[in-house]
Amino acid sequence: MKSDIVKKGIERAPHRALFKAMGYTDEEIKRPLIGVVNSKNEIVPGHIHLDSIAKAVKAGIRMAGGTPIEFGAIGVCDGIAMGHTGMKYSLATRELIADSCEAMGLAHSFDGMVFIPNCDKIVPGMLMAAARINVPSIVISGGPMLSIKRNGENLDLNSVFEAVGSFKAGKMTEEEVLEYEEDACPGCGSCSGMFTANSMNCLTEVLGLGLPGNGTIPAVYAKRIRLAKTAGMQIMELVKKDIKPSDILSTKAFENALTVDMALGCSTNSILHLPAIAHEAGIEINLDIVNEISSRVPNLCKLAPAGEHHVQELYEAGGVQAVMKELAKRDLINLDLMTVTGENVGENIKDAQVKNSEVIRDIDNPYSQTGGIAILKGNLAPDGAVVKRSAVSTQMLIHRGPARVFDSEDQAIGAIYGGKVNKGDVLVIRYEGPKGGPGMREMLSPTSAIAGMGLDKDVALITDGRFSGATRGASIGHVSPEAMEGGVIAILKENDIINIDIPKGKLNVEISDGEIADRLKDWKAPEPRIKKGYLGRYAKLVSSSNTGAILK
Repeated sequence: MKSDIVKKGIERAPHRALFKAMGYTDEEIKRPLIGVVNSKNEIVPGHIHLDSIAKAVKAGIRMAGGTPIEFGAIGVCDGIAMGHTGMKYSLATRELIADSCEAMGLAHSFDGMVFIPNCDKIVPGMLMAAARINVPSIVISGGPMLSIKRNGENLDLNSVFEAVGSFKAGKMTEEEVLEYEEDACPGCGSCSGMFTANSMNCLTEVLGLGLPGNGTIPAVYAKRIRLAKTAGMQIMELVKKDIKPSDILSTKAFENALTVDMALGCSTNSILHLPAIAHEAGIEINLDIVNEISSRVPNLCKLAPAGEHHVQELYEAGGVQAVMKELAKRDLINLDLMTVTGENVGENIKDAQVKNSEVIRDIDNPYSQTGGIAILKGNLAPDGAVVKRSAVSTQMLIHRGPARVFDSEDQAIGAIYGGKVNKGDVLVIRYEGPKGGPGMREMLSPTSAIAGMGLDKDVALITDGRFSGATRGASIGHVSPEAMEGGVIAILKENDIINIDIPKGKLNVEISDGEIADRLKDWKAPEPRIKKGYLGRYAKLVSSSNTGAILK
C-alpha cells in the first residue's frame, strides 16, 4: 500500500504514535488510508451541508474496509463575491484548492482520495488535484439546489439578479424584488440552473470521475446520501484494482465531456476549466476542437438560463446518463472508456432512458443542430472568445453596433444602472482578464441588469473577463489576448463598430490592420490594480484564458 511509507516497520513507530494520538487503533492504521477532502463551510449554500456528505462517504469507506481521514478545503461563494472586489479571488482559488489538495494528499501518502466539492471553482480545483496526485480517486458533489415555482415561474439565483435590473428600470417594485429574494434559493445545494457548478458536476460524471447521478441528484434527496455512501465503498474498489485518474482522464474522455457540454448547453466557464483539468492530465485542449465538436453535436437541453428547466428536472428526465445515451445513438460518445464505477461508459449508460422528451430532446428533434457553446475568432479575438450560443436570442446571433468602452465592470454597471446604454450598443468591458482583473471575475451583475431591463435582445457585451453560468444574452467572454497583455480589446475606442457573427464564429472590429497597429504602438499597459498578496503573485503567473488560465 502507498500509505505503508507512513505506517509500516519499526522506523515508523513515531508516525504510528501520532496516529494513535488522534485515537486511531492498530486495526485502522493497518487498513488502506483514504483522504476525504471536505470543502464544507458556512458561507456557500452549496457547501453548508457537506458534513452530511462526508459522514456518508466515511461510512462507505469503513463498510468496505478502509480508514477515512478527513481534511478541509476552502471555497468561495461566487454569488456573494459577485459585483465587488471579492470576485477577483474566485477563479484564483481554483489553484489554491488544487495546490492544497496536492500538498495534503502527497504529504500524507493516502492510498486513495475522495473529493467532496459542489460549487464553481471547487469542482475543477479538485479535479485538477485528482489528475495531479494520481492515486485512486472519486468525486462526490453535494448536489443541486431545488428550484421552486412562484406565480408560474421557476425561480433561481439569476431571477434575483435580473429582478434588480427590472427594479432599476422601473419594471418591478422593491416589494416584488424582496419576494424573489425570499424564494429563489430555498435551501442547500449548488444554484439550480445549468450554471457553472452544476455544469462541472455533470461533466465530472462524463469524464468518468463521478458516479452516475453525481451532477443531478438534488442536494436534499436521501438518494444523494446513498450515492455518497456508494462513493465511499467504491473508492476501496478503485484502490484494490489500482484504477487511477490517469486510467480515466484520456483525450477521448475530454472529447466526451465537450460533447455533453454542447448537448446540455453548459456554462461558458467549462471552456475555462476543462483545458485546465486536461493540462494536469498531460492533455492539450485547443479551442478549435470546441467548434469542431459543437458543429456536429446537437443541443438537446434548454436548462436555465437558456430555458425554463432546472437541474432537478434534468434528474427526473433521466440525468446525464440519459443525455449520453441519446448522443450515443449517433455514435457521438466514446463508449469503451474506464470510469470510477469500474465499468466503461457503455456499460454505465446501457439502462439509461429519457423520461421527459421536453427536458432531454430526442437527438432527431433537438433544440438546435449545433451545440450550446461557440468559440469566436477575428481581429478582436485572435486567440478566441467564448459565448453560450444556446442562451442567445435569435435576433442577436448576428449583430453590428457601436462600442461602448469601459475599463472595469464597475464603470459598466454605473452606465447600465444610470440608463446610459442604448439599444444596439456593444458594451466592451476590459482589463478584467486573468492578469488585468486580476482574477478574471465573473460579471453577472451587468448581464442580469441588461436582461432585467429587457435589453438582452438588443445589447451585446464583450469582455476579456468572464460571465457567470447564469448569464443569458449575447455575452461574449474570455477575449484573448486580454487587454492587459496588449490584445486588440485594449485599443478599442468609443463608437468603433463591432461585428458579431456567432453562426460563423466571427468577432471583429471594423478598423484596418494599419489602424490597429498604429493604436497598439501608442498603447501602454496600465499599472496592475493589485500588486501584493496572493492576487499580486497570481497576476504574474497566470496564463491567458484560452489556455484555461493556468499558472505557469
